[in-house]
This record gives sequence, structure tokens and C-alpha cells, in this order.
Amino acid sequence: MVLSREDYGGARPAAFLATAVTTDPADIIRSTIRSIPDWPRPGITFRDITPVLQDPRIFRTLIDLFVYRYMRHRLDLVAGVDARGFILGAVIAYALNLGFVPVRKKGKLPFKTLAEAYTLEYGNAAVEMHIDSVRPGQRVLLVDDLVATGGTMVAAAKLLQRLGANVVEAAAIIHLEDLGGARAVRATGLPLYTVCGFAETGTYKNNR
Repeated sequence: MVLSREDYGGARPAAFLATAVTTDPADIIRSTIRSIPDWPRPGITFRDITPVLQDPRIFRTLIDLFVYRYMRHRLDLVAGVDARGFILGAVIAYALNLGFVPVRKKGKLPFKTLAEAYTLEYGNAAVEMHIDSVRPGQRVLLVDDLVATGGTMVAAAKLLQRLGANVVEAAAIIHLEDLGGARAVRATGLPLYTVCGFAETGTYKNNR
């Protein structure tokens, strides 16, 4: 992907310019994600996307990857999963001139809702949407920041389908390869696109 100076509002560091021209954009994103060992507890490596969001050039590169992928998919809506999926999904929806709907954790929405429960390692959780979030037959892209075990993404997709949506694809920045979430999502018949993966997950137990 070759990006012009004007795309980023002026001069850019030479090192970034050379990297942007010669490197796969997904590699740029992956190298910008910060890995924090032993957080929030020992044995977990946390994948922090905030450096990607902070840098306007990297953030735009990320959004462009999704926009170029989905601009011809005839989508009607983007659904984002609570909470970092809101950041990513809302910007993608804006760039594609689409509406955005949130898939929220249980108990956060004020209007009439429909819920979908799923199993966590040490209990259960649920996601909810307003009953008028989508109309039957609407083509929806489902977005989150990360897929670990796939529990949240699968539950969100089922919830959208119960509301009548045609979930065209699920998408995320990261998949944690060792935890099998990508396989779990695809096993439901839903296509999944992720920008990059990390294999060295240790005992990471995020059930997203």
C-alpha cells in the first residue's frame, strides 16, 4: 500500500515512509501493537492496540485495510462488540457511509433488548442488542478488536441472526492463534477476517 503525503496531513518521518511503501500494511499494524507480559495477571501477555489508535498514520492504515476489503460488499450496517469494537466499528461504518449498532454487555442498554448468553471459563456472560437494531435481511459486518476463544464473537453473531440480520463476515484486528477462537467462529459457518495473529499467548484466558 503506497500512501501519499497528503493522506496524512503533511510531512512524515522518513523511516515510516520507507516502511509504508515496502512493508505489508498488516505487518505495520502487528509491529505497532504493544505486548505487555504478565498483565492483568502472571502468565498473560496482553495485546494493547492503543498505540495503533494513537498514531493517525497507523490508525488510518488499519481502517483502510477494512474499508478496501468491504467497500464492495453491499453492506447495510456495521455492528461493533463492547467495548473496543465500538471504536473500530464506528470508524469503519463512517468510512463506508453505513450505520453503526452496538452489541453491548448485558444490562447496558435502556430500550427493549434481546440477549444471547455464552460460557466463560469461570461462569456465564451475555451480550444484548436493542430489538430494533437491525431489520430482517440487512447485511451486517460484525467487528471486534480481538478474537481469543471466540465466545463473544459467536454470541454476537447468533444475536444478530436472531434479529434477522445476514451477518456477512466477522472481522477483528487480532486473533490469538493458540486459543482456537478463529476456528470456533468459522465452525459456525461465519467467515472471519483478521489483520494479524499472535501465537505466543501463554495462559491468556480472554473469552472474547
